[in-house]
Amino acid sequence: MRECLAVRHVAFEDAGVLADLLKERGFGLRYLEAGVEKIERETLLDPDLVLLLGGPIGVYEEEIYPFLREEIAAVRARLDAKKPTLGVCLGAQLIAYALGADVKPGPEKEIGWASVKLTAAGEKSVLAPLKGVPVLHWHGDNFTLADGAVNLASTPVCPHQAFQIGKHALGLQFHIEMNPAKIEQWLIGHTVELGKAKIDLREVRRQTGEAGARAAEAGRKVFSAWLGGAFS
Repeated sequence: MRECLAVRHVAFEDAGVLADLLKERGFGLRYLEAGVEKIERETLLDPDLVLLLGGPIGVYEEEIYPFLREEIAAVRARLDAKKPTLGVCLGAQLIAYALGADVKPGPEKEIGWASVKLTAAGEKSVLAPLKGVPVLHWHGDNFTLADGAVNLASTPVCPHQAFQIGKHALGLQFHIEMNPAKIEQWLIGHTVELGKAKIDLREVRRQTGEAGARAAEAGRKVFSAWLGGAFS
């Protein structure tokens, strides 16, 4: 059985809809709790697949969260080895940062449901099922593109919403992995951030009811296509 190691930064931001898909594809899923369990070079080199999940911290906050130094170095080693790596939100920022891209706060928080604009490359990529589909945004940082990264999607406040590097790395700012049935965990866990950003959680809940199922289905198609390419 292949192994997927998911690096989790907060408990409720998990593999979501990816969990069942990974099981169907013959992967065993194991979580590593960032900041609690040590991350060494071999930790991320050994698994067949590494999933870097989201969280409310910035990759540039190594002084405040020293574990990030080891995590970033391990991510870089895995990417140098061209081993399949999928990053979501903070996870995508970790991939970008590890490869020398700039990551910093964007012009505003992007929280809620909205579609992304696929680039020409994005329309021909594994992201094609997302065309016109609202997805969950929940981030404040933006990143530039690292060398070799191809931009796949954008929004007005975030020019780089998704990127791919060869067949082995995919980074997504948005959350198509999130199980919409668990939105309340996000609303509870991120209550301080929601309050500071003046986001009406009732509106996020309403949007989730309207768009969640469609986004989850599109997300499964995206991840299925990417896994097919990464392990072909």
